Amino acid sequence: MPPTSSDPRPLHVVLGSGPGGTNVARELVRRGHAVRLVNRKGDGPEIEGVQRFAADVGTPEGARAAVGGGAVVYHCVNVAYHLQVEVMPGIQQTVLGAVEASGARLVVLDNIYPYGETGGEVMTEASPWRTTTRKGRMRAALDERYLAAHQEGRARVVLGRSADFVGPGVLNSTLGGAVFPGAVTGGEVLGLGNIDLPHSYTDIRDVASGLVTLGEHPEADGRAWHLPTAPAVSTREIHTMIEKRVGRPLNVVVLEESRAFGAFDEVFMAEYAEMFYQNLEPSVFDSSAFERTFGTAATPLEDTVDATVTWYEQWLATL
Repeated sequence: MPPTSSDPRPLHVVLGSGPGGTNVARELVRRGHAVRLVNRKGDGPEIEGVQRFAADVGTPEGARAAVGGGAVVYHCVNVAYHLQVEVMPGIQQTVLGAVEASGARLVVLDNIYPYGETGGEVMTEASPWRTTTRKGRMRAALDERYLAAHQEGRARVVLGRSADFVGPGVLNSTLGGAVFPGAVTGGEVLGLGNIDLPHSYTDIRDVASGLVTLGEHPEADGRAWHLPTAPAVSTREIHTMIEKRVGRPLNVVVLEESRAFGAFDEVFMAEYAEMFYQNLEPSVFDSSAFERTFGTAATPLEDTVDATVTWYEQWLATL
């Protein structure tokens, strides 16, 4: 059972302590909220103002214990990439069941997979869902169930969609652990597909601030929102930003197909193969609706690159 608390503030519960969940917890504290951060073991570095809690939200009992007493729940749980299709629907079922029973609002961290291949069209919240991949169909089905739960009055739900993650602490991203360590040390840097096409990347800190904003605005419920994301540029342009920051040319290795490289092993890349189309066409994500509605703006890419290189320099120094 969740511990009792004398704190009079409404409790915000964050499920999942990866980069998304951890940054959401920090942003909630920054905005003055009471925060519970949940993962299976209840472990992780201490974050001032955050209560850690151990629960397996993949079980009905664990999900109910995790969200108990919460006013707003942020679903930032993820699993190993090759397990997502099998595991994520079950987690949705238990989390939805828990918030339906408790009455808490649910804010879901979502991605662009339901859109499928766009042919280079700009992605907005009104874009059609054309996915044909296993993971895309899975994500689309999850979103349909979330929105149906809201429309039917069983739960209050809002979805926050993000493009590819980038930023401090982000390792498992196409602009993460296969790019910045090599950039900092002079080693190989991964590029995927056509790196001259525009490609949107969302700063993990903007993911967090966007989700918290949705958590603070019940009037946003019942739909998906695109979280604040800087205008798309080519990955090559981002490499140039990184070069300016590290003071050396990057040793870029471009993969034209999905195969193992550096931080991405054979298991991951075999599972990623069906999504490789994202690197062979423009991937342009528009977040203007969110920014207009909530009066916010995305972090400039130059600032994201600077903060990310700094984080990787400090992280690599501890290894």
